[in-house]
Amino acid sequence: MKILRRLFTAAVFVLLVGWLCLPPPPPLDGVSYSRRVFDREGRLLRLTLTDDDKYRLATPLAKIAPELVDATLAREDRHFRWHPGVNPVASLRAAAHLCVGHRGRGGASTITMQLARVRYGLYTRTASGKFVQMCRALQIERHYTKDQILAAYLNLAPYGRNIEGAGAASALYFGKDAARLTRHEAVTLSALPQSPTRRALPLVAAHGFRAPHFVLRTLAGNAGPGDLGTTLDLDLQRLVERRIEGHLVAQRRRGVTNAAAMLIDTRTMDVLAQAGSADFFNESISGQVDGTRSRRSPGSTLKPFIYALAIDQGVIHPLTMLSDTPRSFGGYNPENFDGEFAGPIKATDALARSRNIPAVALAAQLARPTLYEFLKRSGVALPRDESFYGLSLPLGGAEVTMEELLRLYAALANGGRLRAIHRTPHAPEPGTRVLSPEASFLTLEMLGHVPRPGLNDEAGNEGVYWKTGTSMGFRDAWSIGVFDHYVLAVWVGNFDGHRNPAFIGRTCAGPLLFSIIDAMRSAGRVRTVHLAPPPGANLRPVEFCAVTGQLPTAACAHHCTGWFIPGVSPIAACTVHRDILIDAASGLRVSTDDGNRTLRRETYEFWPSDLLSLFEKAGIPRRRPPPFLPGAGANLETLSRAGQPPQIVSPQPHQVFALRTGDDSTVTLRAHAEADVTRLYWFADKTFLGTTVARDVFHWRPAPGSYRLLALDDHGRSGACSVTIQTTDEQTSLTVSAR
Repeated sequence: MKILRRLFTAAVFVLLVGWLCLPPPPPLDGVSYSRRVFDREGRLLRLTLTDDDKYRLATPLAKIAPELVDATLAREDRHFRWHPGVNPVASLRAAAHLCVGHRGRGGASTITMQLARVRYGLYTRTASGKFVQMCRALQIERHYTKDQILAAYLNLAPYGRNIEGAGAASALYFGKDAARLTRHEAVTLSALPQSPTRRALPLVAAHGFRAPHFVLRTLAGNAGPGDLGTTLDLDLQRLVERRIEGHLVAQRRRGVTNAAAMLIDTRTMDVLAQAGSADFFNESISGQVDGTRSRRSPGSTLKPFIYALAIDQGVIHPLTMLSDTPRSFGGYNPENFDGEFAGPIKATDALARSRNIPAVALAAQLARPTLYEFLKRSGVALPRDESFYGLSLPLGGAEVTMEELLRLYAALANGGRLRAIHRTPHAPEPGTRVLSPEASFLTLEMLGHVPRPGLNDEAGNEGVYWKTGTSMGFRDAWSIGVFDHYVLAVWVGNFDGHRNPAFIGRTCAGPLLFSIIDAMRSAGRVRTVHLAPPPGANLRPVEFCAVTGQLPTAACAHHCTGWFIPGVSPIAACTVHRDILIDAASGLRVSTDDGNRTLRRETYEFWPSDLLSLFEKAGIPRRRPPPFLPGAGANLETLSRAGQPPQIVSPQPHQVFALRTGDDSTVTLRAHAEADVTRLYWFADKTFLGTTVARDVFHWRPAPGSYRLLALDDHGRSGACSVTIQTTDEQTSLTVSAR
């Protein structure tokens, strides 16, 4: 039996020694850590939770204030540097207290034992548990230095609530790194691990979840351990959040309860501020939904890119005269927001006043790329094909995100180059050209004519080039502005899509945009910077006829200066202002000087009939030419060589009509004629269809076949287009090709 006992004792001793010699896992192996997210100045935005829902930061011993190390050793384990992991004196003293019934006096746990308990999840309130804890402590001491053990303890020690480690405790209780703790703060923290639940401190502001939508988006795109620096400017973030809060307080009586905003530096494409909702923690407004990423109808905010494309494609220049008049586009009948029509209007004014009809008419003329192709090329997610959206796209017929809009407007500020938005430091990038520098500059300049909310003219914009948008049904109000080196977007609405008549871009979102800009200017963050042509741009200042936007002739009395892109911009001599011969006695017009009467030359305006009619409806007088003097010889041959021929506008080129077989459907024939034209005569091939007053339409009931339509005015000038009408079992279709 003695031999067996000795063998057993030897085996236990060998196993114990062998176990102690086995290398344990590193003290912090497998421990997950929080991540710190900082703004661009190193200010803490958020400390994330670990996998086990703790706040815990990996903090080397060298980055922990010596005051905290000393205070911890003094309170927890004065002889830490000298014992082998278990303090025999303290252990014997604790055992003696236990024997006489003084449980809990004179604790024997060393820092190494506490590390073993935390690291291995030991239950140490029993004798067996305490024995295992001591063995683990001896094992840890056997393989690691005192500094490694101390560092591990200070990274895992409980500091109240769900806070572990000195790094997290310093950040959440005092808003600073553990290396910058004062002696008083260090002593305060050192007392917490002894009774973390009872002694937990109040949390400081650093614990707050700042810029939550921004932080969540940044973390989602930057997985992995370690601190995360970002582009956010906390001062600007707070400014934006305060202005949103103040705006909603002022608008609450109108049912306005939510808004989102995002600010970008156009030079770097850094996100400087991002508020995805008015209050991230407000469930009643679905505050955790990120309005900067939600797909919403953009209203009219895409209109500037129609004008930019039209400038690039040589369709218009900023002073081109457009027509804001009721029109039908293949069955699509857009209306203006106010239900009115402005009549003849310059392109700049049409964009500044956000007129729908001119924008849709321009969009219909775009090609290579169309607006749809441009948006797809620019990274806007349009899930349906182009035919689905049709010509409703310019008026908000597709959903986009605030980020997509910001990239597009930033491209205008960056000379037509589209670049990615960034939330973390990055290298400069050239971007992709989607518009010319010239078109980008001219479009921004046109947006500078949009008057500030509350003003009737462009005064007060102070270098802000901006646009508003209102979605159909009053569900989204937008405002986007380019100023200094920023682009700012603002959205007001509800995430549940609830409509509100107050959701109008100009009156609801526009004031918030300028409130933020004004606050930035007051804080010295915004300079008043006025646009200048980009260096080396193919732009020339040109004198235009101030009335027509064409090159002035000797007959044009009023001139203005505008920009012109040589070789691209459509430019022609003014055909509206013309000198004609007037009989001095009667004041009537004559075609030639026959030497029989006293004549004088006077300038009159020869507007197309459609524009002239619009001027009259708008109450804007125009100087129309007088009729010819009877018997004075209105020479048709002479007149046919002067002026402009009628332009057939209905049917339009490439338009397809659907006419059901057997019904009384008609094709509407309409043409624009000069101001001195009284009647138009319509022909299909050589067949006379009928006559109308120049401003009226003619209704034609065609049979299947191919025709050449001709509109002849009473001066002998004509315009034509080719028409093919095909009949099927269910419908008749009309295909038009322009001559």
